[in-house]
Amino acid sequence: DNVDLGDLMFSLCYLPTAGRLTITIIKARNLKAMDITGASDPYVKVSLMCEGRRLKKRKTSTKRNTLNPVYNEAIVFDVPPENIDQINLSIAVMDYDRVGHNEVIGVCQVGNDAENLGRDHWNEMLSYPRKPIAHWHPLAEVR
Repeated sequence: DNVDLGDLMFSLCYLPTAGRLTITIIKARNLKAMDITGASDPYVKVSLMCEGRRLKKRKTSTKRNTLNPVYNEAIVFDVPPENIDQINLSIAVMDYDRVGHNEVIGVCQVGNDAENLGRDHWNEMLSYPRKPIAHWHPLAEVR
């Protein structure tokens, strides 16, 4: 049941003094092809979640016709230090379609409520403030 949907590399960086959380979407690899052509037009949508509610969302540009897009795009959220423990980031790699609606290729989560790597990456970010920490995250199917 474990379909290989590809991996996403991003870095997390938190500046407690400024209350700024930066996620830099670096690149993705081996994305699952969503189009008949055997490619996808991927972009990344990042949602700032608090207790299951979406507070803010931002997205990257769309990269045409590739399964290995490179973004290097930083997305900044304002998160005061007293709230950082209640926050999760929900990250979805989407396939842009001119016709119909955009499809989700795969998702990953980081934050206190995330599991495994998502939580480890988050804790590493909190342990080393002001330092961008980058990891590859395998994409999962939307539950």
